[in-house]
Amino acid sequence: MNSHMMEQAKRMTIGSEKYKLPMPATFSDPLEQREYEKQRLAAGFRAFALKGFDEGLAGHITLRDCIEPETFWVNPVGMYFGHITVSDLVRVDHQGNIIEGNSAINNAAFAIHSRIHHARPDVNAIAHAHTTYGRAFSASGELLAPISQDACMFYQNHSVFNAFTGVVAELSEGDMIAESLADNTAVILQNHGLLTVAKSVDAAVANFVMMDSCCHSQLLAQAAGNMQLISDEIATKTRHFNGSDLVTWGNFQPLFQQVLAQDSRFLD
Repeated sequence: MNSHMMEQAKRMTIGSEKYKLPMPATFSDPLEQREYEKQRLAAGFRAFALKGFDEGLAGHITLRDCIEPETFWVNPVGMYFGHITVSDLVRVDHQGNIIEGNSAINNAAFAIHSRIHHARPDVNAIAHAHTTYGRAFSASGELLAPISQDACMFYQNHSVFNAFTGVVAELSEGDMIAESLADNTAVILQNHGLLTVAKSVDAAVANFVMMDSCCHSQLLAQAAGNMQLISDEIATKTRHFNGSDLVTWGNFQPLFQQVLAQDSRFLD
């Protein structure tokens, strides 16, 4: 754990000098790290199911493999997110070859995620789904506005990809989405849905949950009337705090606990 993250944790809590703080795990054994991260990925799918983010064949979360980083783990096609376990996950390389697993995968998942993983070596996890509020907000073709503390996380930290051409099937469109994402945390796929990225599965999933919630909030606020926006200075300051690696990782922990309490079989 780097010292900057530890110092941030101490600044945002009271009692850290006496009580242990929840912090991201660290590993010396890469095989142990791989297993742990696959468990977090399986938990991410369970969390999406809990939130109602699964719908038909759409939606995918991917995790860059920590041992062979030119490959990534993804969900099998056509499997209910609430049933996914570690043993169900599939590992694929950037050429579309299935390296591990016993299932086919969604071509759209490969076309989008492989190109983002290729373009963003700093990104270890990507989350995408067609949620009710994400779809509704994406139809506006607008960015999220800084109307709340939570929305500030995405202030000048997301983009809109406005070239919808149907179901993504070609790597070239995945490249365009990666280009639109640039170095941001998220991209709104117009007339499609939402996509978030992070250094960990925990953060990518938490970012997605937060973005969907912010879409919901803005739809309500716009329907109610004029919105009061947070200033550029305050929005930027807030983003530096609640968009940090530690906070975005931390946002997933209560959700992980909820998933674990419901059914721990995803760990196998």
